[in-house]
Amino acid sequence: MNSPMEESHDMPVTAFFPLAGLHKYVAIFVIVLSWILVHRWSLRNQKGPKSWPVIGATLEQLRNYYRMHDWLVEYLSKYRTVTVDMPFTSYTYIADPVNVEHVLKTNFNNYPKGEVYRSYMDVLLGDGIFNADGELWRKQRKTASFEFASKNLRDFSTIVFREYSLKLSSILSQACKTGKVVDMQELFMRMTLDSICKVGFGVEIGTLSPDLPENSFAQAFDAANIIVTLRFIDPLWRLKKLLRVGSEALLEQSIKLVDEFTYSVIRRRKAEIVQARASGKQEKIKHDILSRFIELGEAGVDNDNGGGISLFGDDKGLRDVVLNFVIAGRDTTATTLSWFTYMAMTHPPVAEKLRRELAAFESDRAREEGISLIPFFSDSDGPENQSSFAARVAQFAALLTYDGLGKLTYLHACVTETLRLYPAVPQDPKGVAEDDVLPDGTKVKAGGMVTYVPYSMGRMEYNWGPDAGCFRPERWIGEDGGFRNASPFKFTAFQAGPRICLGKDSAYLQMKMALAILFRFYRFEILEGHPVKYRMMTILSMAHGLKVRVSRAPALV
Repeated sequence: MNSPMEESHDMPVTAFFPLAGLHKYVAIFVIVLSWILVHRWSLRNQKGPKSWPVIGATLEQLRNYYRMHDWLVEYLSKYRTVTVDMPFTSYTYIADPVNVEHVLKTNFNNYPKGEVYRSYMDVLLGDGIFNADGELWRKQRKTASFEFASKNLRDFSTIVFREYSLKLSSILSQACKTGKVVDMQELFMRMTLDSICKVGFGVEIGTLSPDLPENSFAQAFDAANIIVTLRFIDPLWRLKKLLRVGSEALLEQSIKLVDEFTYSVIRRRKAEIVQARASGKQEKIKHDILSRFIELGEAGVDNDNGGGISLFGDDKGLRDVVLNFVIAGRDTTATTLSWFTYMAMTHPPVAEKLRRELAAFESDRAREEGISLIPFFSDSDGPENQSSFAARVAQFAALLTYDGLGKLTYLHACVTETLRLYPAVPQDPKGVAEDDVLPDGTKVKAGGMVTYVPYSMGRMEYNWGPDAGCFRPERWIGEDGGFRNASPFKFTAFQAGPRICLGKDSAYLQMKMALAILFRFYRFEILEGHPVKYRMMTILSMAHGLKVRVSRAPALV
């Protein structure tokens, strides 16, 4: 038993234990706070959102994820170059054409797609042209460039694009008769999917049939596209992939459906080619992209007969090649068509000027060819007029040859102005191979990412003047009335430099074919209260579609 003196001596020791513990926590707090303050001080001159230790700017980016493109506009209009730190890397966003030219052309080899981008997109794009670097990319680029310059492919594409534009017109004509509300984005997605599968695979998948059937390939492709985009800001996606849960589980299922369709088409096409050769009917081998790449893979040489193309020699290589063209030719085109229609609806003088260009083109071409135009009445839905209307649309479509479409300058300007404000690919990241300094003095570190931002670039007054945010197709018309191009490092909708889009002419061909028919013969009115905003994915699609009422346009001539 302790004496009173001992008890008195023990009390302060016990009392000081909590205080000692408190000192420990205070010390930890001071150290952490000092670390944060030093980190913030080191980034005092950084242009962009606030960055914190470990998490970087993740919180602000997540908070603005569903408006990320406009979030970047706010920063880039002020700074031109913005750095956004993330847990495992950093993104440098650029909107100044001088910096863009440096990345896409001048120091091209230092800015590949990179391993980070490849890891995100590999499950969908594989070793295809949009996900490849180095020699693998160069071989595909060289071969694809040769194929896209082919007159056979161009003529085949023109026929296919006209065919499906007329199918879409037929659906809209029926909607006029019944007063049914239609989702133009869905219809454009169906039209471009059918078209690109015909041009790319040589198959008819029929999503634009009058009853608009569901298509598992299209649904799976859309789901996969959305999920791989989410990977760019989801630090847990690798864990979810490992555990096969959440979005990564859905991605796995979606890719399985996409692959089942693609591989079945490849096997069938190979069998058709073998059969055509065996029967001595070589001329029956189709002109689609898949058939051409199968033949190139079998030949084992490139278009200069200088080296093997092992990529095209197996089904996996063909799968990657064709899926890359599908995503390029389907989603991007449908998205631009949707935004074009929205811009035309919200800018009636533009739509009217376009309609008059199309009517004048039709009249001039008919006179040149000695054709009598079939009369129709815009406000009549009787059986006789229905028939004459369909015949008149088909008559007009026949005038829309490759060369004929090239004469529609205002239409071309309207499409280009749409792409300036609503580029199909709103931002495009590149890896950084070695440390570099951009022309404006911004330092970028190896292993990071540099992203040029077409969506922001089209809205920058320092690129386009005080009316940068306005939809004004006339900015693309020269004093002589011809189309006036802009630097591809300022108008970046089709990228620039060595990776400039090979399908640019094909995309314009399909878009102008469809839009010439639709805006010559139809008017569109957006459904009251329908929200129009973009959805965050690699392509700038509309989050809620584009629901409209359709009516016939005045005959004019």
